[in-house]
Order: sequence, then structure tokens, then C-alpha cells
Amino acid sequence: MKVTKAVIAAAGRGTRFLPVVKSYPKELVPILSKPNLQYLIEEAINAGITDIAIIHRFGENLIEKYFSPDPELETYLKQNNKLEYLESLKNIQAKAKLTFIAQPTNLPYGTGSSALAAKDFVGADPFVYMYGDDLIVEPKSGQFLTEMLATFETYNPDAVIATQEVPMSEISRFGCIKYAENPRFPNQIDTLLEKMSPETAPSNNALLGRFVVSSSILEYTATQGLSRDKELWWTDSINHYAQTSVVLNQTIKDGEWMTTGDPLRWLKSNIKIALLDPKVGPELRDYLKTFLS
Repeated sequence: MKVTKAVIAAAGRGTRFLPVVKSYPKELVPILSKPNLQYLIEEAINAGITDIAIIHRFGENLIEKYFSPDPELETYLKQNNKLEYLESLKNIQAKAKLTFIAQPTNLPYGTGSSALAAKDFVGADPFVYMYGDDLIVEPKSGQFLTEMLATFETYNPDAVIATQEVPMSEISRFGCIKYAENPRFPNQIDTLLEKMSPETAPSNNALLGRFVVSSSILEYTATQGLSRDKELWWTDSINHYAQTSVVLNQTIKDGEWMTTGDPLRWLKSNIKIALLDPKVGPELRDYLKTFLS
């Protein structure tokens, strides 16, 4: 079944970015010249997604305002021959329908709650679920997600999850996967394991925030209960699916996953994106060399 819907979780408080995010969402913090969230939306569109729900914090309206047309600004830019500065936003508005959903305040904290908030939007359709602070840097935006969608449509599993191979010495920072011992499908997984030591981790495949899932997963998410941290974890739902149904792994081969959830890794992502930009990359590279010489 072709997947045309995506849900992006953007309802967190972003406390590690305080005080700057006191007045606006963390997902609007820029990576070079665009908000983090815009990269995710463009990734989804480039993979063929046409309906995107953005789950935002209750009472917050700046995300919707950012992605909505601004006739007054457009008139000003047109008069000053600068309308091209809004070209990327106008492209999004032309190619996808954006739905903005406030996460209900009665839902618990955790990555599973944003998925639950999108239940009516999802309906009975399979969908892509994306964490709002995970960035994929790749030669062509949407390339890896396209591969995930192809796997989902080819094998018709209950879920396809994304991972990136990391040095085994770093695996304790992430969730990792254990492959099925008697798989029925390629790259079928058995279990998701949280922050295992290098000595006990079954693989060096670190879990990241890209999932293609059937809508039935939300039925379990709604009843699964909270974790030991009193949070509703999306990975608990995926883990249940892995042990009761079919979950396949897709590993990034031509690209790099970068989390932007804290200031240091956000800064690294900015540098990575900027170095790849033909306009600012050469000058930035020369500037950085002055610190390394």
C-alpha cells in the first residue's frame, strides 16, 4: 500500500535550548537558513509524501504561522526583487497539505503521545513518523526515506525502522536492535534495546527518528502504559510490534543521521550543513582552518 501521510513530532519543550526557546519552538531553531522542521518536511515531500501533520505544543501557534502564506511580506519582497527568499516555503505550500495539530494536554510526556495526537489524521492509513529533532544529511533530500517506503511497500511489514551504524564504543548512548534469529524477511528485528554496553549490545545499529508503520500500532500505543520514567515511549510500541508482528530494519548507507536535540549537536549539524552549501561552505572551511592550524 502506498504511503502518502507523515506525522512529525514537534511538541516538546526543548528545555536544553532554554532560554532561547522560551518564546518559540525548538523545531524553528535554524539550521543555516531554514528551521530544523523545514528540512524534515522537505525530506518527506521529496519521498512522495503529500499529507503532513505537525504535532505541536498546545497553545503554540508560531509553527503554523511560519508555514502559512504572508501576503504582506510577499508584497514587500516582490517590490524589492527578493521574492526568491520565500521560494522554499512556497514550494512546500504547493506540494503538500500541512495539518497542524495541538497535542492534548491530557496526554503524558513522551514520543508516543505525538503519534496518538495524530490518530484521527492517520485514520486507517500507514504513515511515516518522524522525530522533529532528527536530521538526515544526504546527497539528495528524501533519498533514504524513499528507500524505507520501498521496503514497506515491497514486503508489507507492520513497520520499517531506521538505524545508523555507529562505533560500538558509542552504542551505549543509543537504543539498538537485535536481529531475529529465524527471520522471515530481510533485516527482520526481534527486539529494541535501550543503551546497552558495548560488551552486551547485540549490534551497533543505533535507532533514529524515522519510522514507516501501519496505523494499527496506535491501538497498542493507546493502551501500552507508561515506562519506568513515567513517559509514553514510541519505541515501546515498536518493540511490541517486533515481538508480535513483523518489523524490518533499514540502515542508512548513503547519508548521515544527526540529532539536533541539544546545543552542541545542533551546532555540529549547522557546521555540517553549512560546509556542504556551495555559497558559504568554502569561506567557512577557510575560517575553521584558522582554529586547527
